[in-house]
Amino acid sequence: MRVSSMQALAVHGSWRYKSAKRVRERFYTLQPLRSAVDGRMPEKEMILTIRTILRHAAVATVVFCAGAACAQQRPDLPGGYPARPIRILVGSSAGGGVDIIGRAVAQKMTEHWGRAVVVDNRTGGGGVIAVELLAQAAPDGYTLYGGGSQVVTATPLKKVPFDTRKVLAPVAQMTTSSYLFVVAAALPVSSVKELIAYSRTKPISYGSAGMGSNTHLGTEMFKFMSGMDMVHIPYKGNGQALNDLIAGQIQTQFTSTISGAAHIKTGRLRAIAVTSLKRLAAFPDLPTVSESGVPGFEMDNFYGIYAPAGLPPAILAALNKEVVQVMNSPDMKQKVAADGAEVAPPASSAEFKAKFARQIELWEKFMKTSNIKLE
Repeated sequence: MRVSSMQALAVHGSWRYKSAKRVRERFYTLQPLRSAVDGRMPEKEMILTIRTILRHAAVATVVFCAGAACAQQRPDLPGGYPARPIRILVGSSAGGGVDIIGRAVAQKMTEHWGRAVVVDNRTGGGGVIAVELLAQAAPDGYTLYGGGSQVVTATPLKKVPFDTRKVLAPVAQMTTSSYLFVVAAALPVSSVKELIAYSRTKPISYGSAGMGSNTHLGTEMFKFMSGMDMVHIPYKGNGQALNDLIAGQIQTQFTSTISGAAHIKTGRLRAIAVTSLKRLAAFPDLPTVSESGVPGFEMDNFYGIYAPAGLPPAILAALNKEVVQVMNSPDMKQKVAADGAEVAPPASSAEFKAKFARQIELWEKFMKTSNIKLE
């Protein structure tokens, strides 16, 4: 049978019309609701259909509102910043102290700023690899670094081929933790002055967490500043040194407050000082080393956020304000206290930069004038 051109056109047009109608019916969101209203749908199915439509509408509303919130520029942030995710480099593996604090800060910043802030663990070289990556990054506020004492000692110990004071911009200090100066229970001393005097009559040995550790370097600095002579016994961790101190195998060491407090209460160890410049609220009766005959001595391990040098002042100020606010929130204070540390007092980036420089200068002076062995 022959089909005329008009018939063919009619058939084609009918097919196009029906196809378009099917497409409209399939993707037209309100079509099921229209059927329900027209009475062409059972009551039970109608109720389920309406609920489904309302659920999808609610999800769409939430997504739209969230997108609008992310896109809305906060008045206290520099124009356009942040426009993409922010990365915080961490030189330790997941689960370490600075990693835990860094992730908590990143989560809060993500919630507050509406942009993803993620932790990027770059281990190796005692945290130095992460420092080098930061030094090479663009100073635009999208690459930061979270670290502890390793960023301070990197230049004095010549672990990096640059001066960290020139290539890094300290943003904000997050935490601070001091040490307890403890001695074996059998040692007949109850103060720093008595320990120094006792060392002139009998040899004293001290334990540390290992060569180049913070407790090793800190004790060597104490020896340098006090003029006291002690023999270094390195261990594979501070806990092992603490056990030998309790057993009387060594005479003294620096230990964290959380590690030493229980042993002090039971009388297995005796605390003679704290290493902060001010007395600790948890140990108000313990004097500082500085007020005990070694003026200016301070030993702490603080975590901070850093950026590449050259960061625009407005972005630096915004980052400092955010980190300080996050760290001083009640839940963060509780989290940090559970680890035996304290949230750093609110301070500007300039104040943190000054502390950073003082710490490096102290270590440089110490390394030049002492005979410390790191190998």
